[in-house]
Amino acid sequence: MIPDRQWSSWPEVAINRPDLAIALLTILAITLAIFWYQSGKPTSPMPPGPRGLPVVGYLPFLGPDLLHEFTKMAQRYGPIFKLKLGTKTYIVISSPDLAKAVVREQDEIFANRDPPVAAKIVSYGRRNIGWSDNNSHLRNLRKLFIHEIMSNKNLEASSTFRRTEVRKTVKQLYEKVGTEVDVGGMAFLTSLRVVTNVLWGNSLVEDEKGRNVGIEFREVVTEAVGLLGAANMSDFFPVLSRMDLQGVEQRMTVAWKKIDEILERKIEEKIASKTEDQHGRKDFLEILLELKEQNATTSLDITQIKGLLLDIVTGGTDTTSTLVEWIMAELLQNPKDMKIVQDELQEVVGLNNIVEEYHLPKLQYLDAVIKETLRLHPALPLLMPRSPNESCKVGGYIVPKGANVFINILSIHRDPRYWDNPLEFNPKRFMSLDGTTKFDYKGYNWNFMPFGSGRRMCPGVPMGERMLVYLLASMLHSFDWSLPFSKEHDLSGKFSLLLKKREPLIAIPLQRLPYKTLYM
Repeated sequence: MIPDRQWSSWPEVAINRPDLAIALLTILAITLAIFWYQSGKPTSPMPPGPRGLPVVGYLPFLGPDLLHEFTKMAQRYGPIFKLKLGTKTYIVISSPDLAKAVVREQDEIFANRDPPVAAKIVSYGRRNIGWSDNNSHLRNLRKLFIHEIMSNKNLEASSTFRRTEVRKTVKQLYEKVGTEVDVGGMAFLTSLRVVTNVLWGNSLVEDEKGRNVGIEFREVVTEAVGLLGAANMSDFFPVLSRMDLQGVEQRMTVAWKKIDEILERKIEEKIASKTEDQHGRKDFLEILLELKEQNATTSLDITQIKGLLLDIVTGGTDTTSTLVEWIMAELLQNPKDMKIVQDELQEVVGLNNIVEEYHLPKLQYLDAVIKETLRLHPALPLLMPRSPNESCKVGGYIVPKGANVFINILSIHRDPRYWDNPLEFNPKRFMSLDGTTKFDYKGYNWNFMPFGSGRRMCPGVPMGERMLVYLLASMLHSFDWSLPFSKEHDLSGKFSLLLKKREPLIAIPLQRLPYKTLYM
């Protein structure tokens, strides 16, 4: 037996034992390959989900009622599941704990958007708050919006607009006592008048040609919101986007041009006038234009100004009118709760008085009614989709970079694990023993966050809440309400981006206060 020889260097091995060198190199190559493969392979699996077909994924099997489909899938696959639709990956989360992981614990990672084609058009190429990625542009716009519109000082300053327009609506309803009223349409026009007064100092009602711009604007916004929630092949297969197979891009462009025409006209009027209102207070558009001229750190241009104005106008009108419609529909379906609300108004306001904003904090049961309606009918049942800027873990599963992540708030709000008798309308679940209401809209209670949470939470909640409560309180205090005998009360919803009533709410107002002067 020949004793083993010790080699002092790799060249000696390669020269004297080429067979050993080849074996060592082979083992080294295999080891490196395994290490490379393991390092590139996710350490955790992707979330479970339904199987689809090659290329198209689950698209052929997805039903029209998306919210119902997602609820069924969550029951089968668990609180986090994935869908492959075309080339895109969608992740749906349906539990408070996993929602918290996204909107709080990993908020910065999940703060981006992957907008659909329609959103890119209507948002001026993502130059607004809603669809922008999480970057300095977004932070500047949010800071500007919160400081100039959402501060307590400015919300108080705009109370005159709310009072004037709500009283105008009460007067219009008084003139229609005993006849049918489109509740959602009435709420939309009231909100629109308030918001546009705040933005540029006059309400959007009629133009110089006598057209009712408010009604036209509602139609355009409704069309745009519907297109934002449409299933579009251009979104599932971006390579096909130039073909616009379903015409979504074309239709959204038409709607966007109508909106842009209104905003462009208001900006031109403001630049031409450069005047302050009678109180010496500058409106929001004047402030934006001054910042643009000063070349401030926000680096605003006209396109960004339009995007921000559009955010505020659409967010302050369509969402508010949708919620007014749902709340009134639930109260008409539940007359005992309607009576409790009106008894509370009678006690706080009095039948010989009209509702003022200082009454609102005392209307605890109305607050509970609003929260219970938002639990059952959240305006954005899937919130706005988030897109992680890097692959990360949620619930032990890998969520890949660039996926579209939906938080199914509707499912969380109706989950029997977190809510007793979740399908029952019961405002008392939000009442504390001391008579105050539980929870708020700040997004820290993971079982109830109708407006989201974290850095992508809706920034307009304070303004929307004041408008919603004031309008509802005035409607319910000034009038008794009933449903037309000829119409069935429908509480079903339809989903696009917002959860709207399938059929408009038509109701009849009846005089409740003793004196006509209380309606003038």
